[in-house]
Amino acid sequence: MATRAIVTSHPVVACDVCGRRLLRGETPDVFVTGGHRRTVCELCIPRATAEGWRREADGHDLGLRRTRPRRAGSLLGRLRQLRESQDAAAAGVARSARRRSADEREALYEDDGDLYDFLEAPAEDEEGEQPPSHDQAVFIGAVRAEQENLAELPTANESLAVERALAVFNAGETPQRVAGVSRSLGAPTVVARELQDGTTRVAIVVAWELCWYRYEVDLADEPAGVRVAAEGMELEELPAEDRLANAAADERGELALLAV
Repeated sequence: MATRAIVTSHPVVACDVCGRRLLRGETPDVFVTGGHRRTVCELCIPRATAEGWRREADGHDLGLRRTRPRRAGSLLGRLRQLRESQDAAAAGVARSARRRSADEREALYEDDGDLYDFLEAPAEDEEGEQPPSHDQAVFIGAVRAEQENLAELPTANESLAVERALAVFNAGETPQRVAGVSRSLGAPTVVARELQDGTTRVAIVVAWELCWYRYEVDLADEPAGVRVAAEGMELEELPAEDRLANAAADERGELALLAV
């Protein structure tokens, strides 16, 4: 009787974008560029699309498929959209409050500049200096209370910015790729934080034991969607602030902040 060889290995397939060897169970896409076929992993599809590569399976109907209207979302999706609208309205109210407070402070400074000079000037122990009157003390207390209240606004606005960035992330195709990799590597660690560089960008880090990806969402250009800002194979490459999980991914790959 003839013997049969049992093959336990599988062919090595590497992504032509990031060079990473695909794991068992990952399904790559085939793109065409310059007359050559390229293998692209699920996480690198946005980069390949940005480079002008075309899916081999899409052919000439790529543009037509993308213009098809999306189906009406589920009840959960509509509730999520309603919450996003409410968050956007709350952010607008906060911005209006900051502008109004800034205008009021400017008007008060013009009318009572001497009192603000008193607040900003260092304390002196000169003999003969008169303490502020009762009305001045009340005004000074009110100004300081207003400044303390305004100092709390950035924290609330930062939370709104992060939630909005996650909504933009979930509206694109990236959650499908996160879900695909999670089926092979398990649930990822997710960190979403606003970049402290004077911009409106929010960083979203999705990390597994074998690889990680840092995405960015610019809230000033939401139609641009999500872009891959960095990627790596070792978790030690990430800074400490990108390892403290404050969000999670569900089975669909959609992200949400963890309950505090």
